[in-house]
Amino acid sequence: MHSFAFITSLLSLTLLFFSLFPTSAHAATAEQWRSRSIYQIITDRFALPDPSSPNLLTVPNPNCNPGDQTWCGGTWQSIISNLDYIQGMGFTAIWISPVSENYDGPRTPYGDAYHGYWSQNVTALNPRMGTPDDLKALSNALHARGMYLMVDIVANNVITLNYTDPDLSKFAFTSTDMYHPYCPIDFSNQTSIEHCWLGDTVVALMDVNTENQDVINIYNTWIASLVQEYQIDGLRIDAAKHVRKDFWPGFCSAAGVFCMGEVFGGDVPYNAGYQGPGALASVLDYPIYDYLVSAFTIPGPGNISGLVDGLHQGQELYQDMSVLGTFLENQDNPRWANLSVDPQSLWNAMVWQFLAGGIPIVYYGQEQGLRGNADPYNREPLWPTGYANTTTYQITATLNQLRNFLIANAPDFLTSNVTVLGTSSNEVAIARGPLVAVMTNRGSPPVNATMGIFNTGFMAGQPLTEILYCKQVTSGSEGTLLVDYSSGGHASIFMRTNDLRGSGLCGQYTDVNPDMNGLSAASAARAVRVRLGGWVMMAGLILAGLVFLS
Repeated sequence: MHSFAFITSLLSLTLLFFSLFPTSAHAATAEQWRSRSIYQIITDRFALPDPSSPNLLTVPNPNCNPGDQTWCGGTWQSIISNLDYIQGMGFTAIWISPVSENYDGPRTPYGDAYHGYWSQNVTALNPRMGTPDDLKALSNALHARGMYLMVDIVANNVITLNYTDPDLSKFAFTSTDMYHPYCPIDFSNQTSIEHCWLGDTVVALMDVNTENQDVINIYNTWIASLVQEYQIDGLRIDAAKHVRKDFWPGFCSAAGVFCMGEVFGGDVPYNAGYQGPGALASVLDYPIYDYLVSAFTIPGPGNISGLVDGLHQGQELYQDMSVLGTFLENQDNPRWANLSVDPQSLWNAMVWQFLAGGIPIVYYGQEQGLRGNADPYNREPLWPTGYANTTTYQITATLNQLRNFLIANAPDFLTSNVTVLGTSSNEVAIARGPLVAVMTNRGSPPVNATMGIFNTGFMAGQPLTEILYCKQVTSGSEGTLLVDYSSGGHASIFMRTNDLRGSGLCGQYTDVNPDMNGLSAASAARAVRVRLGGWVMMAGLILAGLVFLS
């Protein structure tokens, strides 16, 4: 791993990245978002403001307990004060929890609306998070750093504590025909998913009638104004599958920015149906999340083949996998450390997330090893960690640094297909652009095992660098590689040493190699030659002249 000193080179590379790919404070497209990586924040839980700050509606609580389900005091201004921490990991965008006014009355049986998803008046800002000037200041601070702002949007529903006779006077939608009649959701029926209410009869989420033209007009006018006023670069759409698909193109067109929808759960064909001109530019890749959990958590089923099948199915069905949101944690699912006892399992899954997925999204606290179970325990405060420079923080920075370097210097990296070079019950090897990556679910303990990789696209005797541990290796006959797990189940990322020039990784600070894309022809060839399951035993590998990485 790298020391914190290497952050200077990371920030220098980030500035180069932004000079080559200028940012826009408005109308950011899917193509521009493709090159981003996102740090997801629940505003109330990321950082505490100075208690003497003006306009605070919540007393900052340093002893925040997520089980209390109440406000702890984070604000938009306190995010600004901690942007160095986020940019130190190499992130080029943040996604913040919803900014609209939420319910703020007597405590409900499920706590208070600290999370931002209990929308009341969508057209007003949430004063708990700050003032309009504070949100503008956050947007400006991000853009000054060349970073993007993504805002979470709740358009499907509003909250009521009286589902039989709700008071509509506090809402932007004030007549009954602007809502679908109450019904519990039958998740086996798509019409029910779109028209019936989330929540329950205690805290009900009234389903907004997005077929109503007055509702459509209000929403489109509001979102256009919000994006323009606060110079928002992208939207994350909450509960997107609970709204008819053909509502979203008009809404996102009015916004004028990239939209990524939450289609919770579901398989690849269902999720893929929400990406395209008739729906959204992007969705969160929930199927791959499930496959990554199944493949890498310890203990777990170790289902590597399911992950590969999911990748191939996605390549067939999604219109553009490079703009899907790839995540390992979020506010609705257990933390990775709650599911898996071994940190190597996270680090291996992260290699897939950053190098084989679409737009990587890291939920705040993943880098600190937070381990809460489902809601509300996965919404912990971050400040008790001291924002430490953990191993996962450093690995995140390395993966971002590598990805940003490749985006700037190998422009076809993000749009090139991921090729599976081989699998075993414990490993998967992939190639994308100029790199080869090997991930395993073996875990941290040393094991007497090796794995060989063929059709890498490297030449025989090619000097290579393994990037996570900065080890120098040489490819074997026909470019083959051998990974040795005698020091534990680490992930490996290989590139030609010459191609790392100028990256700042592993001491490579000299000029960028102009032949960065030199593996393109080899990459195309290996896609044809690839042999799934092309792993051989150790004796055969020695005879083939392969190289060990320990």
